[in-house]
Amino acid sequence: MPPEINRRAFVGSAVASGVFTIVPRHVLGQAGHVAPNDKITVAHIGMGTQGFRELGALLAQPEIQMVAVCDPNTDSSDYVEWGKNEIRSRIRTYLGNPSWRDNDSGCPGGREVGRQVVDTYYANQRKADGYKACSAYADFRELLEQEKDLDAVKIMTPDHLHATVSIAAMNRGRHVVVHKPIANRLYEGRLAIETARKTKVGTHLLAYGSGAANERIAQRIKQGVIGPLREIHNWTNRPVWPQYTEIPADRPPIPKGLDWDLWLGPALPRPFHPHYTHTVFRGWYDFGGGSMADMGIYSLWPVFTTLGLEPPLCAEAQATHTCSIVDGVSRTANNDFSYPTACTLRFSFAARQDMPALELFWYDGGMKPRLPGPLEAQNVEIPREGILFIGDQGTIMADFTGRNPRLFTQGKSEPLSLESPADVAAAENPWLQALRGEPSPGSFLNAGSITDAVNLGAVALRAGRRVVFDSQKMAITNAPDANRYLYREYRKGWEL
Repeated sequence: MPPEINRRAFVGSAVASGVFTIVPRHVLGQAGHVAPNDKITVAHIGMGTQGFRELGALLAQPEIQMVAVCDPNTDSSDYVEWGKNEIRSRIRTYLGNPSWRDNDSGCPGGREVGRQVVDTYYANQRKADGYKACSAYADFRELLEQEKDLDAVKIMTPDHLHATVSIAAMNRGRHVVVHKPIANRLYEGRLAIETARKTKVGTHLLAYGSGAANERIAQRIKQGVIGPLREIHNWTNRPVWPQYTEIPADRPPIPKGLDWDLWLGPALPRPFHPHYTHTVFRGWYDFGGGSMADMGIYSLWPVFTTLGLEPPLCAEAQATHTCSIVDGVSRTANNDFSYPTACTLRFSFAARQDMPALELFWYDGGMKPRLPGPLEAQNVEIPREGILFIGDQGTIMADFTGRNPRLFTQGKSEPLSLESPADVAAAENPWLQALRGEPSPGSFLNAGSITDAVNLGAVALRAGRRVVFDSQKMAITNAPDANRYLYREYRKGWEL
C-alpha cells in the first residue's frame, strides 16, 4: 500500500467498489482475534452515564479499536445515575479494579475517566495488539480534524448536539452511531437524514430493535386480527428526571474542568447551571427532546415502519401548566423553555393502501388513556407503561415495547400469539454493521417519519395549539408563527 494512502482510505474505497470482504476471524489468527490493522477505529463522543453504561459492549468487541474519547468535561463526580454507585461499579469492572475511587461517593464521568477506562481495559485485555494510547478531546471538531485514520463515531451527547456532531462526522466520511433522537429540531433531523443519504456512510440510531415485539404486533394487525386499525395509545412513566418550571436565577460557578461554551454547542449563550446538564437536559426545549424523544422512539419506530406511516398530518397537545404569584396576583406561567410535567399528544396520519386514517396518542408524566368499554367491562388494569391498539373488531394491549400482548375481541381476552422474529443468521449487532459502513436496519434513512413525529410533538407543545403540517414544504400551514419551532436559533459559528 503506498504510504500516502492510509488504512481508512483503502478500506473505504474497497467497500465503495464492492470488492471488500470481511475476513473470518479464524483466518486472521485465533478465534475472536482481529489483527490491529483490520480493526474498525472508533471515537466515543460524550462520556456521561449512558456512555459508560454502553461502553463495555464496544470495548469487548474484537473488531473495534477505541482510539479517542471526547467530552467538554474533563473529570468530575457530579453526574446523575439511576442507582447509587451504578456507574462507578461498571467502571471498576472495566478496569478490573474493585477499589477504584473508594473515597469518592459521587457519580464519575468526563473524558479523562473515559481515556483511563479505554487505556486500562485494552492494556489488560489486548496486550498482544501493541495498543497505542487513547486520545482525549474536549471539542469534537478538533477530534474529527486530528484523527485522520478514524472510521466511525459513537455519539452519546445531550440531544441538542446529536445532529451537529452527526453531520460533521458524516461530511468527513465517518460512519455514525447515535443515541436517540437523531435531533431535537425537525429541520435538523431531516438535514441529518439527508446528509446520510448524500454521503452514503453507515448510520445507526440506537433505539432500533427495542420495540421488536411491537413490530410483530403491527404485523398481526396488518393480517386483520383486530380489523381496520383506528387508534394507537402509548404511555410512559417518563419524565424520571426533575422537570424544572423556571429558568434558574442563581449563578453557581462553572465547575472546574467543564468547558461550558463547548457544552452549549449550537444553543444560544446562557449562564451555567447544573439544572441544564447531566440527565436533566432532556427537560429543556433547547437541549432535549422530552419524554417522547427519550422513550417513544423505542416503542413506536417499529410500528411506524411496519404500518408504513408517513409524517403526521397534524399534531396537538394537552399539557400541564404552573402558576406563579406576581405582585399578589396568581397567574399562569408563560413557559416556552421547558417541557411540561405531563402531557398528551395527538397525531393524525393519512390513510395508506388498504388501511384507514389513523390517530396516535402519546401520554407521559403519569397520564394514561381511557380504556375502551369492552376492556373496562372486564376490569382490565392499565399498567404503568403500555401500548394499546384499537381496531374495528378488537383491541390489543401490551407492555410499553410490545411484550405480553393480549387480544380483546367479542368480550373475550387471550394472549396474542406473535410470529417468531426473522432468523438473523449472522447474529450481528446492527450498530456494528453501521460502524463497518454496511447497511443497518437502524439506519437514519429508515427513521424519517418517527423523527418528524417526535419533533412535531414538541412544536405542538410550544405553539399551544393544533398544528397542521405540510411535509413536502416542511411547514406549519395553519399557524405561521409556529414554524420557528421547526428550527433552532443558532449561536454564531454553529449554524447548520
